[in-house]
Amino acid sequence: MSNQILIFLVDTILGLFSLALLLRFYFQLLRVPYYNSVSQFLIAVTDFIVRPARRFIPGWAGMDLSTLVLAWLLECTIIASMYMVQGYDFEINIVTSLGVMGLLGIVEIIKTTLYIVLMMIIMQAVLSWVNPHSPLAPLLDSFTRPFLAVFRKRIPPVANVDLSPLFVLILIQVLLMVVAGVNKEIVAMLF
Repeated sequence: MSNQILIFLVDTILGLFSLALLLRFYFQLLRVPYYNSVSQFLIAVTDFIVRPARRFIPGWAGMDLSTLVLAWLLECTIIASMYMVQGYDFEINIVTSLGVMGLLGIVEIIKTTLYIVLMMIIMQAVLSWVNPHSPLAPLLDSFTRPFLAVFRKRIPPVANVDLSPLFVLILIQVLLMVVAGVNKEIVAMLF
């Protein structure tokens, strides 16, 4: 019982912080407006660790790699701590174990990214019907525009209804299935 509570707490606290780091990375990458409450919140929550990390992890091609690397390290920490609590012995083959934890961290970053895009598109679709002039609308539009643009170029609106979110959501579901399969393959390398 105490192991389950520990796993829950580690996963929740570090997972939420990793999510904040990922959102900050994607907001900067996709040029989401800086002066909105969500962006300001993410910067305030993560700045204490991102600023020092920038000294050691430089940006590349306009990307803030320190934020992404920190999110990946947190995911690796979450995964490794879960295996340790469950009794996995990392000393059996430390190199393989560390490599697998790193790969599982990458898979977790990809999965979380897909869920972020999924939720942003759903929120944008709901807001476009309920309250299109919401303060969140520009933020969601900036974030989802690159993903929706691929389908908007090829699929015209039907009776003034944009179907591109539907196709992006279907693609994300397929990609999540692929990621789950890759995750199983990587976990199998541990045993």
